[in-house]
Amino acid sequence: MVVSNEVEENVVVIGTGTMGSSIALNFASSNIQVKMYGINNEEIHKAVRLIKEKVMFLYQSELISKADVESIPKNIISTTSLSYALKNSSFIIEAVPENLELKQSLFHNIEMLCSRDAIIASNTSSLKPTEISKKLEFQDRIMVTHFWNPAHLIPLVEIVKGEHTSEEVVERSMKLMKQIGKQAIKVEREITGFVGNRLQYALFREAQYLLENKVASVEDIDTAVETSIGRRLGETGPFKTADMGGLDVFKSISEYIFPDLAIDRSPLPNLHNHVAKGNYGQKSGNGYYKWSQDFNDEMNAKREKELVRFLKKDR
Repeated sequence: MVVSNEVEENVVVIGTGTMGSSIALNFASSNIQVKMYGINNEEIHKAVRLIKEKVMFLYQSELISKADVESIPKNIISTTSLSYALKNSSFIIEAVPENLELKQSLFHNIEMLCSRDAIIASNTSSLKPTEISKKLEFQDRIMVTHFWNPAHLIPLVEIVKGEHTSEEVVERSMKLMKQIGKQAIKVEREITGFVGNRLQYALFREAQYLLENKVASVEDIDTAVETSIGRRLGETGPFKTADMGGLDVFKSISEYIFPDLAIDRSPLPNLHNHVAKGNYGQKSGNGYYKWSQDFNDEMNAKREKELVRFLKKDR
């Protein structure tokens, strides 16, 4: 993993869930000491156990050394005291549930406890930083650092500035992400969903539309993506793909296919029906697929193996 001895920030992660623990692991894996705040000891114990499991996976995947297995968890200081967590902090990353009022309240509490020059960032996947910072006194230091799940395996971090975010805050954030080996992009204008999720959900909307209109089955729609554009996207994004395919060709196809694409403003009935029945996908055992324990383990392993392959290639 990336090791940086030049980090000037004192980093704090607020939250011990899947994202909070993985974000803390990113810093710890880069030999950076990080504080991780949790609401109670039970949540902290869960996070520490999860971190140790992820560390062992990184070792088994030959991404870290045996010595790292021992040293990485020691770089994470866990606490249930928010004031202790924020003492001397300079870069704070919030990773709590996606609830605007919850985040606004938490950011207010953080602002009361941290120094004036500390950056307060949210790991929100879609909420606008200007909305999150609406009730704060110093909105120039508020921004979004959106890590992608699983955060210890996916390089992308979206750096999103709000209406009042200073350029100094953006640059400090970009520098820190680079120091822990992340591929950070600047989202110059805040927009719901940022860049990655807007692209992801445009594809998901069209997939729902194709299923709803009985164009193809769930399995065949997934296969169409996994064995075509999914293979290319790891190397060529949409604009590289268009350039390589010929912009004249893409313009011509766009002219007749754009008017026929899905334009639904809310989830389609197939998704509504699953959720109404309590079929939430992998976590409930049923969704578009039936998630038996064997299938669950198989898909997790396949996805992680592919993400590890890309990480090794990126080195």
